[in-house]
Amino acid sequence: MSNIAVVGTDTGIGKTVVTAGLVGRLRNEGVDAVGVKPCQTGHPPDDDAGFVREACDDEAAGVCGRYLGPALAPEVAADEADEELSYDEVRDFCATELTHAEVGVLEGIGGLRVPLAEGREVVDLVADLGVPAVVVSRSGLGTLNHTALTVEALERRDVPVRGIVLNEYEGASVAERTNPAVLEEMTGHEVATLPPSDLSDPAAAVDLAADLPRYVDIA
Repeated sequence: MSNIAVVGTDTGIGKTVVTAGLVGRLRNEGVDAVGVKPCQTGHPPDDDAGFVREACDDEAAGVCGRYLGPALAPEVAADEADEELSYDEVRDFCATELTHAEVGVLEGIGGLRVPLAEGREVVDLVADLGVPAVVVSRSGLGTLNHTALTVEALERRDVPVRGIVLNEYEGASVAERTNPAVLEEMTGHEVATLPPSDLSDPAAAVDLAADLPRYVDIA
């Protein structure tokens, strides 16, 4: 088993639900899995690591390296709050937490090109940490372009892509029904789907993850 990154094509895409689900599933199987959030903006009320802890009913299940008030990209949020944000500190925090956990699940921030700190972006962090990635995407119209570009950006940085998860999948449109097969053909990676989830009930994320294929969290 290995560490993994859960990255997304955008913000609000479902990375936290997938992270919580994977961490919860692994912990239920006796694996010391931990969700690792490099930086949380919009806090309070936003707290992705807190969502993971609540989903798993365990304070050790989720950690966050830094909290910032403005609901903006981390580098921009730090500037707006007149706070220092060091890329090396963010990277070293994540590396330490991933090393200490039996399985660390690194949760991205927005999309890959989101400014993180000191001119570095989320994709730089994932590549520097050397972890494979699962890409979380929307299910409907427009996801082909966004998902394929995200996969391409990861592969350009030599980040192995473990698979793709289309979140809030209902199959209500032709686009939704055809997107999984088209994305598999476009990217060469397996595509899984998750139904809509109730974000007011973090524990529901763990139940959802039971349906994710094992390639998502086992190397």
